[in-house]
Amino acid sequence: MRPTASFMLSHPAHWIALGFGAGLSPKAPGTVGTLWAWISWWAFQSYFTTHELGLIIVLASLLGWWACKVTALNMGISDPGAIVWDEVVAFWLVLYLLTPASFTMQLAAFLIFRFFDAAKPGPVAWADQLFKGFGWRGAFGILFDDFVAAFCTLLCFALWKVW
Repeated sequence: MRPTASFMLSHPAHWIALGFGAGLSPKAPGTVGTLWAWISWWAFQSYFTTHELGLIIVLASLLGWWACKVTALNMGISDPGAIVWDEVVAFWLVLYLLTPASFTMQLAAFLIFRFFDAAKPGPVAWADQLFKGFGWRGAFGILFDDFVAAFCTLLCFALWKVW
């Protein structure tokens, strides 16, 4: 099932899980969702403190868990590519932990994160297979592999800094 704008607007969970429309992209919805996360992060930084941004990520993750559960069930697909909220909150976490970061550093983070999320090497592939299905467990799985991709991205930066 390819979601439509009317599907997205039919339930608040769909609107969130589909990244406010980013997941409707016919090509590379995960990349579009990550771009949306990056742009929205720039906007958020002007209005929220570091503490508030951290709280937003936690709350967005919990809200996204619910939204992914409802949307996957309504789409009839356990981990649909159109659900991009997992990319959004995971990339927000990367940007949060790298702050302050130059544009070049953020671009590198974007590219590294997209590599780990799309190619799913090693631990990301393991995480992607760990929690499958519908319901709360499956919805957690939708988010979990992207958080592992975020961890791998941050690990690359840590290793670069040490090297």
